[in-house]
Amino acid sequence: MTALYEETRQLPSNESQQLTTALLEELGLAVEELHIAEEELLAQNEQLAAANHIAEAERQRYQDLFNFAPDGYLVTDMNGVVQEANHAAVALLNLEQPYLIGKPLVTHVPPAERVSFRTLLSQIATSHRIEGWELTLQRRKAATITVSTTVEIVKDIEGNGVGLRWQMRDISDRKRAEATLRQLQVENLELLEADRLRAQLLATVSHELKTPMNAILGFSQVLMAQFDPKRDSKTVRMVQRIFHNGQHLLGMIEDMLNFSRLRADQVELKLERFDLTDLIVTTIDELDTLADQKALTLEADLPDRPVVVVNDRNRLRQILTNLISNAIKFTDAGRIVVSLDPLPADRLLLQVKDTGCGISLEDQPHIFQEFWQVHDARSAAKGTGLGLAIVYALVQVMQGTITVNSELDQGSEFTIELPQSVSPSQETPAICR
Repeated sequence: MTALYEETRQLPSNESQQLTTALLEELGLAVEELHIAEEELLAQNEQLAAANHIAEAERQRYQDLFNFAPDGYLVTDMNGVVQEANHAAVALLNLEQPYLIGKPLVTHVPPAERVSFRTLLSQIATSHRIEGWELTLQRRKAATITVSTTVEIVKDIEGNGVGLRWQMRDISDRKRAEATLRQLQVENLELLEADRLRAQLLATVSHELKTPMNAILGFSQVLMAQFDPKRDSKTVRMVQRIFHNGQHLLGMIEDMLNFSRLRADQVELKLERFDLTDLIVTTIDELDTLADQKALTLEADLPDRPVVVVNDRNRLRQILTNLISNAIKFTDAGRIVVSLDPLPADRLLLQVKDTGCGISLEDQPHIFQEFWQVHDARSAAKGTGLGLAIVYALVQVMQGTITVNSELDQGSEFTIELPQSVSPSQETPAICR
């Protein structure tokens, strides 16, 4: 620069001035370019700082997602040594984070399962991912838990495995529920088998008892004909007692046989057209003697015109007989009313109402169950406990419903709703409750 300055001084004045001007212009341009470069550098620095800020925010966001995820997440090396653990993983193992980081995960596996754990761990290097691995973990000072685990290999930019990513979800409650369900299924199968054997025994015993019981009744009638009621009154009373008790036992046997057939879905309705009002009147006449023995009024509230139905006459008589007999059995004073009312859509409402002892709210949900008997110290009435179960099953076969409305000491009302015409295609298997 000094030499250039000396050279400029030696030049003629005019040339020196021109050269100085040119140098100043070049210097100005250089300074301007420096300013531009500086501004560009500052802008790039600001962009880099902003990018770093965004990257840090994203890193923190993903770190928060990792830490606060509901499932347990771990990052380990390829040997299963824990490098990172989120809050859920720490809670799963009931450990503080410093006691987890740097420790092999296998130390939290029960000793009996560590061999299989290491075997699966060694397979990840080739399979790259294991999903749905049910792993048992021993928590610190707590019961073991079962976790559903997904393990995935972490690779570097060259594709080499550098670690493992673990996702763990506690499924202990689900496993307990599954175990309970399996136990219930086993118990249910055992109950079904016991019920089947009971029904089979019931049918066999009932069938075997029916023949000798009929013989007893026949011989009782023969014996009664052999004695003079006036001269042999004591003997006649004893034979009559045998006969009446035999009839009672035969009725119980018939109930058991009917019920076993219903349980085996062996009941088919023999459909025919008949007047239901006539059937009700006939059934009441047959049972009127039983009502008279207890000074009860047994009456019907029926439509003035015939009500023609398509149904099984004998099965409907069985329903009526069971309900009316039941009402007489549990009524000591008052009356029993059997009513019939048409409903819309070709359906009928059949009711049997009494003024008896009533049924408690606690007993009402069970009265249609087989062998259930209302426990009432005021009533000495006994039976098989199958009458109402048979009624319920027969009503189901007829595509109907039956309900009860009752209060203690206020009597009971049994209500049956039936289709006026039952077609063969509508018949369904009986379902006993």
